[in-house]
Amino acid sequence: MSFTSIVVIILAGIVVGFINTLSGGGSVISLSLLLILGLPANIANGTNRISIFFQTLSSVGSFTRQKMFDNLKPVWLSIPATIGAILGAYLAVDVNTRVIEIAMAVAMVIMLFFLFYKPDKWLKENPVMLSGKIKWWQLVIFFVVGFYGGFIQVGVGYFLLMSLVLGVGYDLVKANAVKNLIVFFYAIFALLVFVIDGKVNYLYGLILSAGSIIGALIASHLAVKKGAGFIRAVIVASVVLTILQISGLVNFAELLKRVLS
Repeated sequence: MSFTSIVVIILAGIVVGFINTLSGGGSVISLSLLLILGLPANIANGTNRISIFFQTLSSVGSFTRQKMFDNLKPVWLSIPATIGAILGAYLAVDVNTRVIEIAMAVAMVIMLFFLFYKPDKWLKENPVMLSGKIKWWQLVIFFVVGFYGGFIQVGVGYFLLMSLVLGVGYDLVKANAVKNLIVFFYAIFALLVFVIDGKVNYLYGLILSAGSIIGALIASHLAVKKGAGFIRAVIVASVVLTILQISGLVNFAELLKRVLS
């Protein structure tokens, strides 16, 4: 591996860790890069989980130090998400890329709609909903989101943020912290599935993780310091970039390929 490749992977990891911690969709960049480096799609998918594990471990540690978790509700929500993620990871050997792209495009449109329609729903928590007991339909939602996360991971942050804000009642800052905690829990088990199946390149994964840890620490600090407005701006930017990628107007894989060539 060349020095240029190492630098590009680390820089990409920083960007991915930052985007994933504050919103979602950063895995579009990391998966594109891993595919360019010659990894088969299923191994790239598994290798990316190493970065996801370390970036969420770092961000959760930062959010914990900033006292963003004040009860066990996030842990209970993590259970169905983790079960779904394990099942999704088992089915991730054959990935229909086009189906995933369509699902992501739908998620992007829904996300943009709710970000601009009554934005107060994202900036303020819903105390009544948040203080209530966890409902069965909330468990189902997080199981489905976890399944998607275990299957492909790309864009799962958007689904989790929507579920936590609109379905549970968190404000955007706390939802962001809880999102990272949930992903951390299920990332452990999803990664194990890929490791057991031999679908992980440890060298690329650890180099990518070095950058993603830096990005995650920066993002988790800024999330609490800057507040919901800042997170919302990052989400809008990352959603737009993801839509550009899906629509073919921007090709991250081609851009990264030019850098590495």
